[in-house]
Amino acid sequence: MSPKKTPVKKSSKKKSSKKAKKNTQKSARKKSSRTKTRRQADLFSDPRSKKKDAGSRKKASKKTRKSSKAPSARSQPVDGTAEKLATKQKDISVSEFFAKNRHLLGFDSPARALLTTVREAIDNSLDACEEASILPDLFLEVKAIAVDHHRIIMRDNGPGIVRDQLPRIFARLLYGSKFHARKQTRGQQGIGISAAGMYGTLTTGKPMRIVSRTSRRKPAIELILTMDMAKNQPVVRKENEIDVDWGHGTEVQIDLEGTYKKGKHSIDSFLDQVALANPHLQLEYLSPGDKKPTIYNRVTKSLPEPPMEILPHPHGVELGLLMQMLKDTSARTVSGFMCQEFCRVTQNVVRKISDETEGLGRRIDTNRHPGRISAKDAKILHKAIAQTRIMAPPTNCLSPIGEDLMSKSLRRNFEPELVITVTRQPTVYRGNPFQVEAGIAWGGELPGDDLASIFRFANRVPLQYEQGACAITNAIVNSPWRNYEVQQARGALPTGPLAILVHIASVWVPFTSESKKAVAHYEEILKEMRLAIMEAGRKLATHLRRKRRIADAERKKDYIKTYIPQIGIALQNILDLSDRQRTTTENKLADVLERSRKM
Repeated sequence: MSPKKTPVKKSSKKKSSKKAKKNTQKSARKKSSRTKTRRQADLFSDPRSKKKDAGSRKKASKKTRKSSKAPSARSQPVDGTAEKLATKQKDISVSEFFAKNRHLLGFDSPARALLTTVREAIDNSLDACEEASILPDLFLEVKAIAVDHHRIIMRDNGPGIVRDQLPRIFARLLYGSKFHARKQTRGQQGIGISAAGMYGTLTTGKPMRIVSRTSRRKPAIELILTMDMAKNQPVVRKENEIDVDWGHGTEVQIDLEGTYKKGKHSIDSFLDQVALANPHLQLEYLSPGDKKPTIYNRVTKSLPEPPMEILPHPHGVELGLLMQMLKDTSARTVSGFMCQEFCRVTQNVVRKISDETEGLGRRIDTNRHPGRISAKDAKILHKAIAQTRIMAPPTNCLSPIGEDLMSKSLRRNFEPELVITVTRQPTVYRGNPFQVEAGIAWGGELPGDDLASIFRFANRVPLQYEQGACAITNAIVNSPWRNYEVQQARGALPTGPLAILVHIASVWVPFTSESKKAVAHYEEILKEMRLAIMEAGRKLATHLRRKRRIADAERKKDYIKTYIPQIGIALQNILDLSDRQRTTTENKLADVLERSRKM
């Protein structure tokens, strides 16, 4: 038998050689296509640039090689590293911080910057006049130097400012008399007008001009000011004594980058609202491009009740502040400290607090020296204060607008059919007293198909921006307007010929930011706002239902009147009455109908 032939397998070397040939052919094709495109590009390029490109590629490749080398990690720092890092640490002044973060103060756009500057100037002028018990007469001019460059001139008839305080008030941040005063004021932080001057210098390079006069027997002082932002200190460029035609007051002139616009968020709209919340104000306003000023006449010649400064309430003091107050007090006993540093605290209240400390595990002796109270004892004392019932703080630190003056202002601004005003009783949040007022204007010339117009105020200052983030808007939207005969879509403002005013007066208004654009959502504040709006809404519903009943009665009366002549003719035919008797009968029926409807 012949041996079987075993099939011989082809070697893998031949297969690999074929694949290699195919790969070389593909690479050759690619190279040829690249050379073709390079040649085509060379037709339109400068031959000198080839050498430069080659050199730049070499340099770039060297740089990438150097940069690709990552620094080697060390288990221990090199000697002197901490000292080098320590040399980079520097103090940051308040003015430097706000110069970089100007949006926090309301200078985030040219239009807002112009409005913020006007607002801060008017707030300072009104506060100065009211503190001196002077009816405010203000003059405001906004002058267009260019499209994006304006000059603001603000003059008041206040008591004036002494020379030593002028540079600090207008060219130093966080300097003022209102931050520590526990009473209602428009300004709070000592930032506003000096920040406006800083913004003007940053954007236009021009300094502020301040003129102040304290008496007719003294000359007016003119200062040209700028701010050293690295040190947060004023720099007086020039000082003069000048003659002015007004007896006392202060004039501020600021050049800044800003745009003037009409509309809801304009200076004109802001001033309308200022006059609404300050009926005792007389204001003369000259806008850009106008030759005649707009005059806002005062509604009343009586000043609002001046708010009185009060001591802090124990329920509004936090633990860290309590410990600091214990160290800084001049009282010799804890009992004397409580009565001296807080309002509504008597010896009887101190005894109750001491009894509460005993229930917390350790009785605090109120005859001890405040400086000897340890941190542990201070914590127990703080908890005992929170558990003790203490009378609410006094409310003479507040100065609300008042129902009567709110009504007069709403009638002057809108000429409505009906005005309703409500002033709630004062209450407390975090130990700070506050009071809410609400007003509704209905009908008249107000548009009936639009959403209601909202006017938000905090310490008599209009709030024009961030309406959706404000607690006032939240309270208005969440009120049951349909129960008050007013249309409202879900989650929206009510619709109708309606203007709603809400004002919160407090010793410390909780704003959402330093720019004071919206009120924070504290539950106590939201509750009072809703209650004020609902009380005004119930009065509005009573008026609308009465009006609807009268309209229905008039419609029925007119409907019956149309049939009285037919009744007269029927009676004439039945009773054989003359035409004169028929007319007399018709008149008597009409009189009976009128008397029945009035009843």
